[in-house]
Amino acid sequence: MEPRRIRVGVVGAGHMGQYHILVFRDLWDVDLVGIVDTDAAKARQLAAEYHTRGFTDHRELIGKVDVASVAVPTDQHFSVARDLLEGGISVVVEKPMTATLEEAKELFRVARQRGSVLHVGHVERFNGAVQELRKIVQRPILIESRRLGPYVPRVQNDSVVMDLMIHDIDIVLGLVDGEPRRISAVGRSVQSGVPDVANVQIMFDTGTIANITASRATEQKIRTLAITQPEAYITLDYTDEDIQIHRRAAQEYTLNHESIRYRVASFVEHLHVHKDNPLKLELLHLIRAAREVLAGGSVELAESDDLRSLAVALEIERMIREGRGEMAWPEDLPWSAHSA
Repeated sequence: MEPRRIRVGVVGAGHMGQYHILVFRDLWDVDLVGIVDTDAAKARQLAAEYHTRGFTDHRELIGKVDVASVAVPTDQHFSVARDLLEGGISVVVEKPMTATLEEAKELFRVARQRGSVLHVGHVERFNGAVQELRKIVQRPILIESRRLGPYVPRVQNDSVVMDLMIHDIDIVLGLVDGEPRRISAVGRSVQSGVPDVANVQIMFDTGTIANITASRATEQKIRTLAITQPEAYITLDYTDEDIQIHRRAAQEYTLNHESIRYRVASFVEHLHVHKDNPLKLELLHLIRAAREVLAGGSVELAESDDLRSLAVALEIERMIREGRGEMAWPEDLPWSAHSA
């Protein structure tokens, strides 16, 4: 018996929403049932283009779809996602998940209550290179992340922390087997009313130091990650998904009456990464989870990871806004899924 086709809808037909539409359209076992946008003309135009229905109210999807993507402005994520989850729809919400940690916890509470899937759009988790990194990173000493690029007016309402840096916060937190204990953060606005450039240092209880820089005031697009760990230095360029591992191969000491010479030789290993569309892999993950739920099963939500990444990003944003510079995390971690 062929698996049941999954009915999907996309709420928000802007830049990211249209990427979701394209992916859903190309999945063989998925039916794109509706596109929602408050701009009625835009909803009609895209619905005609993709042979589906256009709506102006996301609640019109309830009863018509099994899965929905929420790609509306951040300040609308909570209300839209809550309505859909309460209607029994499994949901993927673009990052940042919500404007507050309390709203994020409430969405997970509703998802658990309704037995629906709630997924946050941390698309870099599905980047093949990042998945390979998780296999080879052990006891990192220093992590250096840079995500730089030119200014894009469509994201002017979100700070660079929520627009770009949150990706790297999520990756770093996933690579370090420990918890943040001290954070320092600085940033400044350049072309918008919110920070466009930010630099953050996170100290973990394992001793790992992470230095994360994000900018949307840099004309060259740069996406790199470098990790120093015992006996190896690992670099990743997201643009071409190339991983290089520099390993120490030999050491040589020379001692004579005049000098001491020291030479270190190393070799470089290039790691092959299977390349695929991370957004496609992310939405396929959601579809599989929704299919499991519809069949009467259950799935484990990435609640703690999602809440932790959001909590750290929100605190960094607050530190920059208030000019606090540095802070220590309390022992009672605020991103605990069930903390007050």
